[in-house]
Amino acid sequence: MASGLPANPLKKINLVRIAHVYYKHKNIDEAKRFAEDFGFAQTAEVGKKTYFRGYGTEPFVLCLEASKEDEFGGAAFVVESMEDLMQAAKTLPNECKATEIYDLADAPGGGKCVTFYDPVDGFPFHLVYGQTPVEARDVDFPIVRFNFPNEKNRGANEFQRFKKRPAPVHKLGHFGVCVTDFATCYDFYAKYFNFFPSELVHNDEGVNKTVFFRLNRGNDLVDHHCFFFFEGPKMHVHHSSFETHDFDTQVLGHDWLRHQGYKNCWGVGRHVMGSQIFDYWFDPSGFILEHYVDGDLLDMNEPTHNTKAAPDNLHVWGPEVPATFLQ
Repeated sequence: MASGLPANPLKKINLVRIAHVYYKHKNIDEAKRFAEDFGFAQTAEVGKKTYFRGYGTEPFVLCLEASKEDEFGGAAFVVESMEDLMQAAKTLPNECKATEIYDLADAPGGGKCVTFYDPVDGFPFHLVYGQTPVEARDVDFPIVRFNFPNEKNRGANEFQRFKKRPAPVHKLGHFGVCVTDFATCYDFYAKYFNFFPSELVHNDEGVNKTVFFRLNRGNDLVDHHCFFFFEGPKMHVHHSSFETHDFDTQVLGHDWLRHQGYKNCWGVGRHVMGSQIFDYWFDPSGFILEHYVDGDLLDMNEPTHNTKAAPDNLHVWGPEVPATFLQ
């Protein structure tokens, strides 16, 4: 209780941004090779855990852990203050099994953490505070100037030239899960945290079954969504999504992964909700990771959008939605 103040059960836990995500792998060497081909940069290896960063200022955005099972280890969000961390440790419902505040002693950036477990399906969820940011990496993106039919932005004898390589990851943008009780999960996350629904998607009966949550940061611009979930018969992580630089970078990364023999899940295409250009890939353990670019930014002047579920709501161009994508 660093602040010396009692936890306030009426105060929402204020999240600032999504920070990193954890996965466990039986074949850790293959998982690490995929991570490098996907565009992460290894930054530390401690025991069974290997940490990867992007080119932004987060000390790490992905942690891979050697394990006897392939398993989702949960995502982490930065909270606004130590009081928020204390709030989580002391006031979340008992079924969340929230830990006390503990040190991220061996993780890049250090800091403090509280881990709790989803009250319906039990997947881990981490809250962090006090991590030390790192300097942004220069990954040598070319300066791109587009020539349009009636607007020419490149000078005479200037060329567009690109280097074949993985698409460097900037940051973790969002993650999503399938839950077994949408209504209960929605009520929990909306009650205890500053999540706000950018999109609610309902079925033919008008019952909401999917939510795309953004963070309520007032007039600050935030990503269209940082956390989404939908209802299904069995809980599983759907995907984690990482921002890269621009469309050329993204498609160069697509070609790199294809030439390395990895399996594409879906893409390249353009989403409707969130507007991102997407590219989904299976890692060697079967988890889905996404590269995205050009997502929408919203503030709290934008209301919730309500939409009926339909395949055409997922993308405006690109390959057809795979039959198994929403399972």
